[in-house]
Amino acid sequence: MKASQFFISTLKEAPADAEIVSHQLMMRAGMIKKLGAGIYNYMPMGLRVIRKVEAIVREEMNRAGAIEMTMPVIQPAELWQETGRFEKMGPELLRIQDRHGRDFVVQPTSEEVITDVVRQDIRSYKQLPKNFYQIQTKFRDERRPRFGLMRGREFIMKDAYSFDRDQTAAKASYQVMAATYRKIFDRFGLRYRAVAADSGAIGGDLSEEFQVIAATGEDAIVYCPGSDYAANMEKAEALAPAGPRRSPTQAMAKTSTPGKSTCAEVAELLGLPLQSTVKSLVLATDEIAEGGKIVKTQVWLLLLRGDHDMNEVKVGKVAGLAGFRFATLAEIEAHFGCQPGYLGPVNLLKPVQLLVDREVAVMRDWVCGANKVDFHLTGVNWGRDLPEPDLVADIRNVVAGDKSPDGKGLLSIERGIEVGHVFYLGTKYSQAMNATFLGENGKPQFMEMGCYGIGITRLPAAAIEQNHDERGIIWPDAIAPFTVVICPISPDRFPDVQSAATALYEALMTAGVDVILDDRGERPGAMFADWELIGVPHRVTIGDRGLKEGHVEYQHRRDAASSQVPAADIASFLKTKLS
Repeated sequence: MKASQFFISTLKEAPADAEIVSHQLMMRAGMIKKLGAGIYNYMPMGLRVIRKVEAIVREEMNRAGAIEMTMPVIQPAELWQETGRFEKMGPELLRIQDRHGRDFVVQPTSEEVITDVVRQDIRSYKQLPKNFYQIQTKFRDERRPRFGLMRGREFIMKDAYSFDRDQTAAKASYQVMAATYRKIFDRFGLRYRAVAADSGAIGGDLSEEFQVIAATGEDAIVYCPGSDYAANMEKAEALAPAGPRRSPTQAMAKTSTPGKSTCAEVAELLGLPLQSTVKSLVLATDEIAEGGKIVKTQVWLLLLRGDHDMNEVKVGKVAGLAGFRFATLAEIEAHFGCQPGYLGPVNLLKPVQLLVDREVAVMRDWVCGANKVDFHLTGVNWGRDLPEPDLVADIRNVVAGDKSPDGKGLLSIERGIEVGHVFYLGTKYSQAMNATFLGENGKPQFMEMGCYGIGITRLPAAAIEQNHDERGIIWPDAIAPFTVVICPISPDRFPDVQSAATALYEALMTAGVDVILDDRGERPGAMFADWELIGVPHRVTIGDRGLKEGHVEYQHRRDAASSQVPAADIASFLKTKLS
């Protein structure tokens, strides 16, 4: 490709609404152009990156035996109503009607549609296993779209769906996809981790996320440097403390703490470590009858150590707490007789269901609210000042330095950006949609399913968050818009420069190298600034003086300075670099 024939449109400054590096650089490099909130045009330079991502994904999915198809962006609501997700997914699911008043959705994913396809055509165990995938536009009506392609409303995703005869076969299909994803992300040339994950709204009980490591990532990744253990924060287990609880050494006392409503403030006032305080969180669950009327409300008190944070996913998995909400101020005052900031489990007005974190269950001589403004209790102990806790569970986020669940060291935490996710679904969708096949015994059986997604348009943004500097993007070779750029200096004044640049360009094209020749006639400074911003990894500069001395200049995008290469060897030099 010659630059004069391509579309290059760079900006010196990023738009004011571009908050993170990838959004700023993609806009400045002319890769995307905003059309509306969370909706972007993929410009020619950016589309080349996306197509390279797609090509790698497609090659590895095909190699793994998956079968490509395409499902509609607009899908009938009836299918989503079969699984109940038409109502459950909430406002992120964009619902529309046609001219006849029939309901449709703009797909965020396609479990319902693929299950409908398969239940019509797969009749026998002899037709299984099957794995279908698509690379298709999706839409999620984000409340607050932001960060460019990182959290847009319209995006491109690769989603795949496996169908098997039994759980053993389904888990084998899952492992094939998990291994395939590792091959895909290895080829992208990015630093990533595969981490155990919670399945969330999709469902299922076996799940891994693929996270690109980046300091700006939204997700916290928990891992053990001394082992293979890795999980996202939602899934990472906080082990129970070792050994029995030690005996009390203090009497419980009501202590004045005027104006100190947080654990940190109370610990500082009393000269105690924050780890000796206990925070109280009040939740509620509602029993709802047909018609949406609340017939019963249960108030819950959760106790966590003062320096720990509640893990909402873990809490939601505790029996009885599915669909929990935070209690209202009226509910809190009715049960505790006090406003938040001074709450505790001793001497309540009304009984609550108590849930205690593992760490708190073995604490002694701890500090908590006294259920009276400006007062806390010190020296509180289980079994003496209040009954032993009935319900103890892991309900907190892990912290760096916690013991690894595999017993092989201490946990560390880094930031990541989720770009892929694999799930084992079981029969959640096949049962809801009656997708059966005849087993070897001649009886109908529900198909076992898995689903597997990669954020095609999110991945370039994640790559930039991981690979950039003050000059612009630094693309890995595999997904760069162009692999090599040739920059001739003043070719209009020096015919030898023009002919050398053209000869190198044609040689690289013949060798199958993705090369662009900058024939726009720009000044060297402006030309170099454009390609550093765009992030092409390999640059060859050809000038008259260098040619006369028998060399050209080569510089990798990560290099601080260029190096001289004999002009006669540059083509073979580049081929070696690229191999």
